[in-house]
Amino acid sequence: MESLSNIKNNHLKMTASLSRPLRLSGLEPLNIDDDSLFVNVGERTNVTGSKAFARLILAGDFAAAVEVARNQVENGAQIIDVNMDEAMLDSVAAMTRFLNIIATEPDIARVPVMIDSSRWDVIEAGLKCVQGRALVNSLSLKEGEKEFLRRARIVRRYGAATVVMAFDEQGQADSFERRIAICQRAYDLLTQKEGFAPEDIVFDPNVFAIATGIDEHASYALDFIRATRWIREHLPHAKVSGGISNVSFSFRGNDTVREAIHTVFLYHAIRNGLTMGIVNAGQLGDYDALPTDLRDAVEDAVLNRARTDEKNTTEVLIEIAERYRNQHTAGAQAKKETWPEIAEERLIFALLNGNVSRLNTDLEEIRQTIGNRGGKAIEIIEGPLMRGMDIVGDRFGEGKMFLPQVVKSARVMKEAVAYLVPFIEAEKDENSKSNGKIVIATVKGDVHDIGKNIVSVVLQCNNYEVIDLGVMVPAQKIVETAIAEKADVVGLSGLITPSLEEMAHVAAEMERAGLRCPLMIGGATTSRVHTAIKIAPHYRGTTVYVPDASRAVNVVAQLLSETRRDAYAAEIAADYRRIREQHAQKKGATLIPLAEARANAFRPDHARTPPAPKITGRQTIANVPLETLVPFIDWSPFFQAWDLPGRYPDILDDAAYGESAHQIFSDAQNLLGKVVTKQWLRAAAVFGIWPAYRERDDIVLHESGQTLRWPLLRQQYQRPEGKPNYCLSDFVRAQNEGNDYVGAFALTAGLDLEKQADVFAQSHDDYSILMLKALADRFTEALAEWLHYQVRTRFWGYEQEREGASIDYTALIAEHYQGIRPAPGYPACPEHSIKAALLDWLNASEIGMSTTESFVMVPASSISGFYLAHPDARYFSVGIIGDDQLKDFAERNRLDEATARRYLAPNLS
Repeated sequence: MESLSNIKNNHLKMTASLSRPLRLSGLEPLNIDDDSLFVNVGERTNVTGSKAFARLILAGDFAAAVEVARNQVENGAQIIDVNMDEAMLDSVAAMTRFLNIIATEPDIARVPVMIDSSRWDVIEAGLKCVQGRALVNSLSLKEGEKEFLRRARIVRRYGAATVVMAFDEQGQADSFERRIAICQRAYDLLTQKEGFAPEDIVFDPNVFAIATGIDEHASYALDFIRATRWIREHLPHAKVSGGISNVSFSFRGNDTVREAIHTVFLYHAIRNGLTMGIVNAGQLGDYDALPTDLRDAVEDAVLNRARTDEKNTTEVLIEIAERYRNQHTAGAQAKKETWPEIAEERLIFALLNGNVSRLNTDLEEIRQTIGNRGGKAIEIIEGPLMRGMDIVGDRFGEGKMFLPQVVKSARVMKEAVAYLVPFIEAEKDENSKSNGKIVIATVKGDVHDIGKNIVSVVLQCNNYEVIDLGVMVPAQKIVETAIAEKADVVGLSGLITPSLEEMAHVAAEMERAGLRCPLMIGGATTSRVHTAIKIAPHYRGTTVYVPDASRAVNVVAQLLSETRRDAYAAEIAADYRRIREQHAQKKGATLIPLAEARANAFRPDHARTPPAPKITGRQTIANVPLETLVPFIDWSPFFQAWDLPGRYPDILDDAAYGESAHQIFSDAQNLLGKVVTKQWLRAAAVFGIWPAYRERDDIVLHESGQTLRWPLLRQQYQRPEGKPNYCLSDFVRAQNEGNDYVGAFALTAGLDLEKQADVFAQSHDDYSILMLKALADRFTEALAEWLHYQVRTRFWGYEQEREGASIDYTALIAEHYQGIRPAPGYPACPEHSIKAALLDWLNASEIGMSTTESFVMVPASSISGFYLAHPDARYFSVGIIGDDQLKDFAERNRLDEATARRYLAPNLS
């Protein structure tokens, strides 16, 4: 049997072959490769695994069942597992109905579906109606090879990937040897006889309960972990999954111990190659935060580890479990750390905990000790400070620390360096070398920098010198700086779609200048596919997409490694070449002629058109009190901005993220109080309601002979029978259909932000800068919600304002009201250029708002858009359009076709 040291201490070393990702999708793609973090498959939409969900489905309450799916996605599930295997159900009908319903919910449908059933007719029913690329759970050899291959062909025909259970004609595999033998046999059959792509195979080597008191069960978890490692090393490109909650089944009713078992089991399984798991994220904890006695007892059981006292591991775990039965979470029992006695260790403690209370005192003590023996101040940076940051980097990469903690650690490091710099300068020592020099910038036309700043902090935490050029940086300045500074890597960031074109331009300018340093691409609208197809071909140096801050350090380390960089560059180049080849062969959505799409437009009931507004024309609110906006803040996106997945307030009680969420929420509340009382931010808005009409696919607002024309796009892909091809103009009357009105707005809560950010920067407090910008975003969204409420109830008045009645803020945040406020750049109206005309129409410069040449609004925390009041108005995604609509849009917008093509690039097939 493999030794514990190998299982516990060694990360999986994959085969040397190039990674081939498993590609799944809902409305959005999910690519899972060898570098991907663990993928959570939500288990609560499974009637066999959730009694609550089963009750809803059996009662026919599909609306409430959909909310279960929504909660899973909001709480971080990247795939949802849908299972309707219930004796009292028509499982085929239930699967079909549920999948059809969630397909109409974009916030759920964005993630892929795992179609889960022990009945093949149910699986095939799901495959017939699921959108995107699904994962079938599961195929197995229990009915023989012929049926196994027949079903595999059907899976391929539907374009899905599949889970393969370690189950054959003799039953489920419950030993290491049986697990790997069945998986090898299935792999050979699928890849050699059926031509199945190996990356589309996800093996489930069977998770069984441990600590049952039966000796034969003692090695179940360890054998699963060993089998996982074997599969990843011997079956190239295949992935591994498992039903995680099974492992703790013998402790049902004791959530604390179940959480601990799941946490320890996943800790070792992921390190040995587990790709994904069906798991309740609420029953996961922090490995390092588990009480030592509980963690050791669980680890003994999970790894079937002999105890030094020769006690039975199951009996010991049962004994300890009783002590934790009534405790909410094991993490709550973690002992509080105290300051170490040795100054060097206190520095490391300060870094890990983001605590600067004793920093300067400890630095001075260490500096004097080093000076007395003839040493220099640089040794403090190269010694305890770098050791501490190495630990921070390791914990962040392993998921043991979260982004807010890392940023706090960076603040400690910056303050420590600032204290030591005068002494280092006096000593004139050239010995300190960084790991590399990175030039990073938000590209021209874009002012969004939170993501860029986070990446900068994470890189600096790992001893990289970062030259941050800021926002709105022209290509020439980026190139000139890279040359002058002899940059090892250039990093580009951008949030909006026009930034994608600018990044391609920067890549071309780097090529023209003869640069060959690697180019990193990141930002909300960027992707691996776009980088491969649109950016990398412009530059002969290595170009690589970085999906989030946690990957940046690993990417840079490989790009600059003397032993690894050439192989890594070759892997990236081969991967991107394959993406381009696949893209060239790819069949997109089935497009129909624009005339046919217009003939299938949505036809609203104009009898339900809202009444004329109480007040028309332009209105200005120069200073909205921040305290008015606080109740309208939606805190869920705040946590997501800090890489803490989950919905507020549930995230505060989350087993894995709750402690970090509580801390950052406390910090946010403290800063929010100062922002409000000291007026560090200022909120203002300009808006109005005007007569309007639909003309072709345009909406035209008019007043006193002046017009604002809003050219819109229509869904042009083939829609299912009975489903219209939407355009936002559908919700407004044509001139011959009667009077109608449309509102417009521009607002910001980011005024005066830079003044206080500069104050924080002077004290090296990146954490507070990021927190302030995150709060500015929250206040801006709150202002949008508050203003929309005022428009609906007071200015337009189609919604009743009840005197003295309290506002249901939860319902407001969930948008449970009539009317929508579409914003340019979002899926229903993806084209940005209208923002320039809109802000001019509103005279938004009066409140300090403007746009860049790429139509990014300034300040960064700003929103603009329109108000559509018809009860049938809804959000949707335009998607891909054809050349006929491109030409039509150019004509309506008075643009040349080349400019229109650049504006609409993300929507062109």
